[in-house]
Amino acid sequence: MPGRTRRTFLKIAGASITAAAVPTAGLTAAADGWTTAETPVDGTLHGVAHTTTNAHAVGDSGVVIERTDTGWETVLRGGPTGNGNDLYGADVTDDGERLWTVGASGAIGEYDVTTGNLVDRSAPNDYTNNFNDVAVTGPAGEADVYVADDSGSIHYSFANGEEGTWEYEVPGSGAGLPAIDFYGSRSGHAIDTNGKVFATDDGVTYEAIGIEDADVTFYGLDSDAADDVTVSGGNAAVFEYNGSQWTPESLGDADLVDIETTGGEGYAVGGGGVVFELVDGVWAATDTPTGENLNAVASGAVDLVVGSSGTVLER
Repeated sequence: MPGRTRRTFLKIAGASITAAAVPTAGLTAAADGWTTAETPVDGTLHGVAHTTTNAHAVGDSGVVIERTDTGWETVLRGGPTGNGNDLYGADVTDDGERLWTVGASGAIGEYDVTTGNLVDRSAPNDYTNNFNDVAVTGPAGEADVYVADDSGSIHYSFANGEEGTWEYEVPGSGAGLPAIDFYGSRSGHAIDTNGKVFATDDGVTYEAIGIEDADVTFYGLDSDAADDVTVSGGNAAVFEYNGSQWTPESLGDADLVDIETTGGEGYAVGGGGVVFELVDGVWAATDTPTGENLNAVASGAVDLVVGSSGTVLER
């Protein structure tokens, strides 16, 4: 959803703001503290992030929903183009004021969570590939934006996504890039579906840093530093990088679609309602009240997980 640019500072800061008024209507209690929140959508939710106002989730048909004092509400429909393209990824600026979303057919949107204004940044340089994930660094209006697509390209703009400022790089063999995450303004990582992890320290050039003999498809990525990277994938595989070597661990057999860790704590989420929690560096399964496939996690004062059928878990 780093160093933590988005996965700690913004999500924890945003969650702290909203945690004072936790909606209780429509919540179903579960073991291990997870509850199912009532949402206004039944399509799949693919991304979630805390902002300076409230948490937001994005999903099928270009929907954006917001966690308010009275529960989850729909704030946008149809995506940035209005064509209903599915949204697959979301990230926020360092100040939490802009929510960037990406999705099918080249959809890119910049949403001002304080005013409700939506700017369509779609189809940079007329590219209309499916965009899987987005990483954003810097403040609102001055952001560096990185978008990973289904054809192995990373599209980037160092001018807030303005028209004519986009370039792209293909770091690997052209295999799809399911996730990208940055821990610094121009430093971060990306993963592809061919077992590769790529690192950059200038936002332009990338170096492959593994993972040899992984033998699973990669889905989730958490980039906290050059020597602190975590990848999740099929067969509940988790790989941790310390700057010189990768350490694999198998947590079971579910596909782990998203992962978020910091300081020996965090979550990995995936198929069939699976949520693993990392406590003091040790992974353990937690009970959840759903069997739906889970796609994204955002931790903070209120931890959030989203997935199929409009599922939102809160803790």
